Amino acid sequence: MIKLNITELLEKKGKTRYWLWKQMGTSYGNFAKMANNETKMIRLETIEILCQILECSPNDLFTITDD
Repeated sequence: MIKLNITELLEKKGKTRYWLWKQMGTSYGNFAKMANNETKMIRLETIEILCQILECSPNDLFTITDD
């Protein structure tokens, strides 16, 4: 299973999910699903936006787990 590390990256930066949601300018429903790892797909454009805002690489954004 591939997991998004949004919460961990935000904690390192001292930022909140609300802050990230406002930066992204997306609907809260879609953002919440993504942040809670409840989404089945994510657009490349969204990955790029997340990486720019969080100042990270896609490798930092994702983790592969055994679940």
